[in-house]
Amino acid sequence: MSKEGAWCWFADPRAIHYENLDGTINKTYLGYIDIHGNIKASQHDFNTGETQEVMIRSWFQPDDHNNPTFLILPDERVMIFYSRHTDEPCFYYRISKKPGDITDLSPELKINTEQNTTYPSPFILSDDPKHFYICWRGISWHPTIAQLTLPDANDKVEITWGPEQIVQSTAARPYAKYASNGKDQIYLAYTTGHPDPTMPNYLYFNSIDINSMELKDVAGKSISKIGEQLHHVAATEEYKGKYTNAVVDNTHLRNWLWQTTFDKKGNPAIAMVTINEDKSSHDYYYVRWTGSEWQKTYISNAGGHFHQSPDIEKCYSAGMTIDDQNPNEVYCSVPVPGKYGEVFELMKYTISDMGEISETDTLTRDSEKNNVRPFIIPKRKNSPLKLTWMYGDYFDWIVSKERPLGFCTSIYADYNLKCETVDLNSGLTLNEMNTAKRTFETPHSEEFSIFLDVNLDTANYEGAVIKSDVLEYGLNQESMKPYISIAGNTYSSSNILGNSDGWKQAVRSTGGRWYKPVKYNSVSFTLVYSQSRLTIYINGLIDQVVPAANLSLKQFEPEDLATEINLCKIYNRKLNYTEISLLSKK
Repeated sequence: MSKEGAWCWFADPRAIHYENLDGTINKTYLGYIDIHGNIKASQHDFNTGETQEVMIRSWFQPDDHNNPTFLILPDERVMIFYSRHTDEPCFYYRISKKPGDITDLSPELKINTEQNTTYPSPFILSDDPKHFYICWRGISWHPTIAQLTLPDANDKVEITWGPEQIVQSTAARPYAKYASNGKDQIYLAYTTGHPDPTMPNYLYFNSIDINSMELKDVAGKSISKIGEQLHHVAATEEYKGKYTNAVVDNTHLRNWLWQTTFDKKGNPAIAMVTINEDKSSHDYYYVRWTGSEWQKTYISNAGGHFHQSPDIEKCYSAGMTIDDQNPNEVYCSVPVPGKYGEVFELMKYTISDMGEISETDTLTRDSEKNNVRPFIIPKRKNSPLKLTWMYGDYFDWIVSKERPLGFCTSIYADYNLKCETVDLNSGLTLNEMNTAKRTFETPHSEEFSIFLDVNLDTANYEGAVIKSDVLEYGLNQESMKPYISIAGNTYSSSNILGNSDGWKQAVRSTGGRWYKPVKYNSVSFTLVYSQSRLTIYINGLIDQVVPAANLSLKQFEPEDLATEINLCKIYNRKLNYTEISLLSKK
């Protein structure tokens, strides 16, 4: 689905499906980050069969904790959140300009906080239709919540309540997963701390009533009022005795969790893992509340840590996920001997109401590389795109000089998103390789596409790339952001034309540094004109969409920033995403 992409498992929803009542929107959105610091998202339209991949933000901290999350607003626009990993007190966000279409996004904006941010998990609840809520790891590295206004006419939002710390643990960093009933409750399951240094590491469950801001146990008993009384949790028998219905599992080992959702009766269901004392063996469990107790089902041994770095993150299991529409089905990544040795493959386990495994299905076989961190797309209704995961090598959650390959995985799915017809000879009016800079003729048609693979002058990284009598496309010297000028109007990209490969020379750290963007020596640009819009792709990703009614481009010339033309292809039609991906060698 995407050649380069990864995610952590605590910022959700990292993917979401949305269908409106009149059927005009039927799309799935998936977000991820690559090792070059590009935050990206794919959008698949099931009404048209069209897929697009969008650059949400270039030149970001190359850390898989920074994957974007999605929120569908009441006006059906899509709001996308992302943040750095623990070392900056803000969230970033962008909002689609049109309902259901993330190919054209508003400029990047910020939500400033006093505390650092990680793992934004946004919610809208029907009891409070004028606000949305974000839960994250914030105050003192603990679960945190805030209420915010919906975006105004300028897409600005304000924090109207909070941020408030939800609980206080005896350990340094509780890890939480959130869910919502969509009406008045936000649910969270969380650990005492990070399992690496914390043993025993209990698993807890609470709910937040947004009308009263009460923190409650699974039986609905009020424990505290958030913002007034900070509830303290501890991995002790004394705590369990006092708050019996707030403790899911009181292991003497190390618990971690992967998902919180609901069973068919609306009771909480949790995907969790228990890790042994020396961290060499991980066990997957499915836990659900029966109405009177927590029913815990052993699923499978998960091996040890899945990645290729033996001395770090030994609690990184390969991952598990629950199908929210069929909550008795659990998908796990487990080590399986195969053609290429022992590789992590995906398995589906069906759990009976009695808490027993009734069926096991193998989903991937004889893979060359690992299949990890599976995720079921929530609220997908009848969408055939159900399961997505990471595939490939993984060395670390951040790019650094110690491990410059970082999280060099791809994003896979159980549905072919690149299914559009490919015919790169159809409508081709010019095809030249390693050509001299000259005037290029463009077709006289209602649609056209221009693909350019060029070398750039990194010593003079500014000015025009191409120019014509009606259009100029180039790079702003101060911002390093592309611009396009059409008929006297100039539109600037939100993204720098560069990447975060500078982190490859840096010490492994979340120290808040922004290393200089690395300039591109060569890059591919694709300009596609159709339906009075000009869409600009950079290296196969949508970067800008601008209005261009009645655009008539007869010819253009490469300018000084483009020092060499490696390939130029011109078409008298609109290229689709799959074709652009192939040309861009993605």
